[in-house]
Amino acid sequence: MTPYYADDLVTIYHGDCREWVPEADVIVTDPPYGIAYHSGKDGELPRSLDGDLSTLVRDEVLAAFDGPAVVFGTWRSERPANVRALLIWDTGGALGMGDLTIPWKPSHQEIYVTGTGFTGRRTSDVLRYPPVQSSAYRGRLHPTEKPVALMRDLIQKCPEGLILDPFMGSGTTLVAAKSLGRKAIGIEIEERYCEIAARRCSQEVLGLVS
Repeated sequence: MTPYYADDLVTIYHGDCREWVPEADVIVTDPPYGIAYHSGKDGELPRSLDGDLSTLVRDEVLAAFDGPAVVFGTWRSERPANVRALLIWDTGGALGMGDLTIPWKPSHQEIYVTGTGFTGRRTSDVLRYPPVQSSAYRGRLHPTEKPVALMRDLIQKCPEGLILDPFMGSGTTLVAAKSLGRKAIGIEIEERYCEIAARRCSQEVLGLVS
């Protein structure tokens, strides 16, 4: 597969990750996971996601990789196989309205850790980061875009070596990895997001590793 974009740390491929899972040391990704995402808002961002009718695409790619992984998900769908730890991303109540027939609104997402080799200072399994603004005109680049600070937090404790995001979206995993001086590969089936991710990575300035 020919790279869509490449620099000293980041390589982006436009294609279907089910057809090719490159060798890497750890997966960090927010895959489609079977919730049939559908935005209730009209606007510039797509209102649905490719492959999100089941966990089949996610599970197929994780099985082909067979290594440590950090994977976003939800209690509403079956978790990946061999989960060793459950992390909670606390969004501070900013995840939409949820089920309006009950008096609670969603305020978190689940993150699953599989495999071994994770290191770093032991901290809480609840990660508190505000989400990216929910509308395109406010800066969101992808319907399920994650904040860079959250992805940096996760990557800092990942095994050393090459990071793979087979469901790259707008490239936040790659931006976070590059800011930490980590090499990363991203694969994305929709070219519009490859273009966005390439632009973000080309503009990214290496930060100080904290």
